[in-house]
Amino acid sequence: MATDRLILRRFRASDAPVLAAYRSDPDVARYQSWDAPFDREKAETAVRNFAASSPDEAGHFQYAVELTGERRLIGDVYVRLHDNLRQAEIGFTLDPAYQRRGFAFEAVSAVLDRLFRVQGLHRVTGECDARNTRSAALLERLGFQREGLLRQQTFIKGEWTDDLLYGLLAPEWLDR
Repeated sequence: MATDRLILRRFRASDAPVLAAYRSDPDVARYQSWDAPFDREKAETAVRNFAASSPDEAGHFQYAVELTGERRLIGDVYVRLHDNLRQAEIGFTLDPAYQRRGFAFEAVSAVLDRLFRVQGLHRVTGECDARNTRSAALLERLGFQREGLLRQQTFIKGEWTDDLLYGLLAPEWLDR
C-alpha cells in the first residue's frame, strides 16, 4: 500500500535494527507496553512475528511504515482485526525524527482506507493513555469520536493510568 510519501508493507528481517532504535527512545516508549531500551533480540522476535501474520485474518498485524524516497523504516501501524472481520483496533508508533510532519496521519489514513474500503469493516477503535495528548489529537483529526474515559484502567510502568477510548464508523470515514 502506498501514499504520496510512504509505503506501508509487511515487516522484513532487515527492519529489526531500526525498530529497536526508535522503540528504545524513552519518549516513544513512555505510553507504550514495552520498556526502553528495546533490544535488538526483542526487535528481531517482534519482526518475525509481524511478518508471519496476515492483514486479512483475525488477529494482530503490524504495517511497516517506510519513507518512499529514503526507503527507510520510520514507524509502524498496528491493527487487531476481530474474529468477526468487521471490527478492528488500531495503534501507531513513529520514530521521533519523523514526527510532526504529517507522516502518522498519512500512514493511519491509508490503513483506515484499506480497512473500510477494501476489507469492508464497520468500526475501528483506538485507545491511548490519557496523558498522550498528541495521539489523542491525531485520532480526533482522523475523525475518531471520543467515546469514553476509563479511569485508572491500566497499570503500566509502575503506575495506574487513565485510558481514552475512540471509535470511528465506516460511514464517518467513507463520507469524509
